[in-house]
Amino acid sequence: MDRCSTRLYGPNRFRLGLFGMNCNGGLTMTKAPVRWVESWENNVAAARLADAAGLEFLLPIGRWHGYRGETDTQGSAYETLVWAAGLLGATEGISVCGTLHVAFMNPVFAAKQMATADHIGKGRFALNIVSGWNTGEFEMFGIGFNDHAARYAYTEEWVQVVEKIWTLDEPFDHNGRFFNLKGVLGKPKPYGGGRPLLISAGASDEGRAFAARNVDCLFTSIREREAMRAEIAAVRATDGCRPDLGVYCSGHTVCRPTRKEAQDYYHYIVYETGDWPAAEHAAAIRMKNREGRHTDWTALKERMISGAGTYPFVGSYDDVVEAFATLSECGVTGIALGLVNYIEEFHHLKDGLLPRLERIGLRQPFKT
Repeated sequence: MDRCSTRLYGPNRFRLGLFGMNCNGGLTMTKAPVRWVESWENNVAAARLADAAGLEFLLPIGRWHGYRGETDTQGSAYETLVWAAGLLGATEGISVCGTLHVAFMNPVFAAKQMATADHIGKGRFALNIVSGWNTGEFEMFGIGFNDHAARYAYTEEWVQVVEKIWTLDEPFDHNGRFFNLKGVLGKPKPYGGGRPLLISAGASDEGRAFAARNVDCLFTSIREREAMRAEIAAVRATDGCRPDLGVYCSGHTVCRPTRKEAQDYYHYIVYETGDWPAAEHAAAIRMKNREGRHTDWTALKERMISGAGTYPFVGSYDDVVEAFATLSECGVTGIALGLVNYIEEFHHLKDGLLPRLERIGLRQPFKT
């Protein structure tokens, strides 16, 4: 296998991945018995289900402390580079991402660790680059929380160093704004030549501009589905944007054969068993660190309970597939999805959504 033959480079018009299963609770702040337990055994089982169904990727959350309350969702989370290496060894075709806060790891060390994971997966490793937004996590590491523009400038230089390590065969010096490095050399290089796929999540103008210049895929948030076409057009109009930039979204789904079944289960997860104190704490962090973009406090807390603030796709299988088709028409390449339980809920994705996506031409039947 070479890198360009992996599924992330494949023919499906709308690509799918699982999001957040390295964390306790996944994306969901619920006290329901079905709540996700992030044991290693569960992660391997969910990864193999996704692999066997032909999904393209697994995307973890880089988290260092949780959201408190009774559930403390994401308070227990596997470190993502080691997690990715382990799952690459346990799967055959799916790509596995590491999510890395670049401020927390030296680029020389990170470049070697990621090249190692890339060899384990024979080119299936991808890197999700995070500049950071949570001041509390920066304080845990004793690192100053720079202004928004400075964080992205640091990230850009960090990426430049890593790419040099992955491509240059002779030692080099780097004298920049943030790094002063001497005699740098890294071996082995990433698997099979080239480099791992680079991803960056950004909703701000600075974040999207950084992604347009530096990475292969932008992960962006969905505020309103109807606005996605204009937002993606703005990204592609950014100076220096690569023409083949992939644009992905994050979301969570509760889907069932009928809309009423999905809505009833959503009500159970959020309003009957939701951890509202945790949602209050999580919403306060988001409002503090993201300058109050959300003005509907109750809606934000509901979305935190159902999917850690990501966009909800709640409805029948046909409803959810119709929403995905709309996103595809707007220029979205694919989506990273949270499930209430990545094992028990997976059959709804595999048997309910995938055949319908194939019927409308957004995906091709998967052949093992």
